[in-house]
Amino acid sequence: MLGGAAAGLGTPGGAVPAVAAEAAATGAGAAAPARPGPAKAGPDDLRYRSLTHRGCNARFAGTPDYVRVAASTEQVVEAVQQAVREGRRIAVRSGGHCFENFVDDPAVRALIDLSPMTAVHFDERRRAFAVEPGASLGETYRKLFVGWGVVIPAGATAEVGVGGHILGGGYGALSRRYGLGVDHLYAVEVVVVNERGEASAVVATREADDPHRDLWWAHTGGGGGNFGIVTRYWFRSPGAGGSDPARLLPRAPSSALTFSASWSWKDLDQEAFTRLVRNHGSWHEHNSAPGSAYAGLFSVFMLNSRKAGTVDLVGMVDSNGSRARQLVDDYVAAVGRGVRARPTRTHEDQPWLQAAANVQETPPAFFKAKAAYLRKRYTDRQTGTLHGHLASAAGDRVGGSVWLVSYGGEVAAVAPDATAVAQRDSILKAVYLTGWATPDDEGPSLSWVRGLYRAMYADTGGVPVPGDVSDGSFVNYPDTDLADPALNTSGTPWHTLYYKQHYPRLQQIKARWDPRDEFRHALSIRLPR
Repeated sequence: MLGGAAAGLGTPGGAVPAVAAEAAATGAGAAAPARPGPAKAGPDDLRYRSLTHRGCNARFAGTPDYVRVAASTEQVVEAVQQAVREGRRIAVRSGGHCFENFVDDPAVRALIDLSPMTAVHFDERRRAFAVEPGASLGETYRKLFVGWGVVIPAGATAEVGVGGHILGGGYGALSRRYGLGVDHLYAVEVVVVNERGEASAVVATREADDPHRDLWWAHTGGGGGNFGIVTRYWFRSPGAGGSDPARLLPRAPSSALTFSASWSWKDLDQEAFTRLVRNHGSWHEHNSAPGSAYAGLFSVFMLNSRKAGTVDLVGMVDSNGSRARQLVDDYVAAVGRGVRARPTRTHEDQPWLQAAANVQETPPAFFKAKAAYLRKRYTDRQTGTLHGHLASAAGDRVGGSVWLVSYGGEVAAVAPDATAVAQRDSILKAVYLTGWATPDDEGPSLSWVRGLYRAMYADTGGVPVPGDVSDGSFVNYPDTDLADPALNTSGTPWHTLYYKQHYPRLQQIKARWDPRDEFRHALSIRLPR
């Protein structure tokens, strides 16, 4: 979530995840509004501070020489060419939801802001839906739904920008039913720089005979800020035929049943907490295969520190009527089986668009996030470790959470080499979070979340090395700690944790399309030696 890539979850410390301009909802052929001219703001420009403080993580604020606000592919090419000519380090921002300082690195001297590029329309020539990178997920869902009744199975937080979110894979509330966002990606338009320092826009598709197909593949999970700047995505489901736009992407649900179940920490001893976590993991082991009856159920199990007061299970089911309620009731009962404490429960049946596209912008917050994939439930040792940290005095002082986010379903139906997303048989994503109020509070909070993460993966050098239970980490929740030899003593490099067997292939694509390494950050794909 990255070089501007998104999370697929709410900002830590913010709201519970929502369950989430040319020819937009009117279809192809509508008159396109005039594009604004390119804006360039330096430190003396009144717009500069607002443009450089758009990131979700208040820990980082960049000081580039200037910000170029681009409203078209041509303007992006021009901005990139100028930066290359001047020898300035480039970064790009679309939605602003990067968890680390990839965009706000002090070395970045030219920031290219894509926020005006928000068009969503049907491209008749390509028989695909074109989406620009500055569009938020909520805007995209709304335009696709109102115009054609279709959806991309992408993130569950409506304010996240499409730009970087798709680059890491794009998963969310509908992924268990329809796969990842990149599983429906037909083409990308990318501004790249060749070995002579010349910037140009290239369109790459998934067609087998496309000479640029490798560039498309790299953008199906290869992460943001690695190969160039995406200025347009096209989406069409594999195998979709005909020219009717309403049949070229998955049909959106008509409604969603959102739900929550909260257990009070006062009612949970270690045995009860352990049983909840074990039940939850075991349920996902048995109900996350392609075609599962629970494919439409998405949830986040928020294992909050005792300071928060509760442990919360929240989510949605993308179906109607009594069947949806029964699915939720059975799920909550399975998670709570054998636990004497009873949860406080809520549920609400909502129109799908209201549930998915309700943008709730939250101000930047100070936070740190770490992540991991789970192929199976946590081991008993890990669950005990988790309880010890969440119930500890340190946890009470600083506060923090571990979110277990449902995964699997149709995600697992796609071969690992079909896209750059290597983790296809995982059942959960784990997100380790802590936040704080002021910069002075950073030290204790970072120590707590880093200590928890190291303890959870103590058997594998402090990181989730791919194996029987873990399967590395998620590039859209980037964590520079994984590249720190003091914090990663596993002998497994950070790029293997993110990309597994795909990393050498991504390096070769990097060498072809960004041979000068113009697009780079702390965890970017490295040129092959």
